[in-house]
Amino acid sequence: MNHIGVIGMAVMGRNIAQNMVNHGYKVAVFNRTHSVTLEAIEQFNQLEGYESLESFVQSLEVPRKILLMVKAGQPVDAFIDKLIPLLEKGDLIIDGGNSNYQDTIVRHQRVTTLGLNYLGLGVSGGEEGALEGPALMPGGDLDGYHLVEPLLKDIAAVAYGEPCVSYIGNDGAGHYVKMVHNGIEYGDMQLIGEAYHLLKSVGGLSNDELADVFTQWNKGELDSYLIEITSEIFRVKDGNNYLIDMILDKAGQKGTGKWTVEASLDLGVNTSLITSAVYARFISSIKEERVRAQSILPGVDHVVISEKEVFIEKVRRALYLSKIMSYAQGFDLLAKAAIENNWSLSFANIARGFRGGCIIRAKFLNRIAEAYEKNPQLDNLLLDETFVSTIKDYQSDWREIVSIASLNGISLGAHSSALSYYDSYRSGRLPANLIQAQRDYFGAHTFERVDKEGVYHYDWIGQ
Repeated sequence: MNHIGVIGMAVMGRNIAQNMVNHGYKVAVFNRTHSVTLEAIEQFNQLEGYESLESFVQSLEVPRKILLMVKAGQPVDAFIDKLIPLLEKGDLIIDGGNSNYQDTIVRHQRVTTLGLNYLGLGVSGGEEGALEGPALMPGGDLDGYHLVEPLLKDIAAVAYGEPCVSYIGNDGAGHYVKMVHNGIEYGDMQLIGEAYHLLKSVGGLSNDELADVFTQWNKGELDSYLIEITSEIFRVKDGNNYLIDMILDKAGQKGTGKWTVEASLDLGVNTSLITSAVYARFISSIKEERVRAQSILPGVDHVVISEKEVFIEKVRRALYLSKIMSYAQGFDLLAKAAIENNWSLSFANIARGFRGGCIIRAKFLNRIAEAYEKNPQLDNLLLDETFVSTIKDYQSDWREIVSIASLNGISLGAHSSALSYYDSYRSGRLPANLIQAQRDYFGAHTFERVDKEGVYHYDWIGQ
């Protein structure tokens, strides 16, 4: 009998199935189009392919464990509908796609009511991660998780001697954490892009110099997957040209960053950096309009910095602090979501799980895990003493870099949002008192006072 079945034999599905085989598991595979199943078997000949869903299910040991690796949305519901009549109480369905957490909550309720187990499994790391070891974020029934815990730990990435997987929480918690992971990923990528823009336009660095800078950065505090691959990107040539210079500046997206922003709006959590990264992709998509605007709208000439090494270090420090803001916003959203959805999330475990296999894996996630280990109830990562110390040392350079970008007409939306978020969060008094006065003036929305308790309305017009 097969230990587990995988439905969906696109690249991610077949790679994660082979990952299981590589760790000693017998794996049944099925695809709606049987020819795709045959292609997967031809590529990885140790997979057990089945032409009918019934024979696929019957080949599995009890309790059956089935991983769906199909496109998010209606295809997930369609397979759940087909599987339910073929399964027995105690069997487990796992959705390993990029499903919206709200859909996962609904599916979890439906499936568990029938006596089945259900997991929403966040999978990060792309095609390579699926085969070599992804970061995994399982949420749903704890009993269901225990059915596949050994398997998930076997196939997950390993960082610092620990598998990058742990039980996240009930119903949609796993997919929610994956969604926030992707939001942080958007922020990280935009921040790196802005640093590149600044180094190239104001620093005057060549592609070879950029490659060297990012290689060096990857040996220190900024050590991460995205910094590493960026250093490699700058070295690639297409004929006589560097490939990076031949790529059109229009960034695509699949929607998970937008979901993060929508979730933050629902909960009233400031994710301005992540939001700015989503908006940056929107404006990048109007390439033709931007080109027309460039010939019409006035700007300023770039002033190339003469002291390159000093400038490079200032950019590095600004990038590092802005990345801290991105993670602070992401984990703040997770904290508020945990309260709203009654999830018991371990932020230290989540940070440790991000250290390998996933796109946002980075050295300084160790610092985040340590911060939450010291204080699981930490209001915000920025309040941890180690981050306070770094901000104190780096903030003048951070502010200078944002100013230099503005004076040179270079959009640094994510860095600017990061700095604005920091200054707002550290301000004991904000101008919201005037906003409340305005709201009360035109709409009688009332306000609170600093000198006494209660809710008040003032007759502004009558005075």
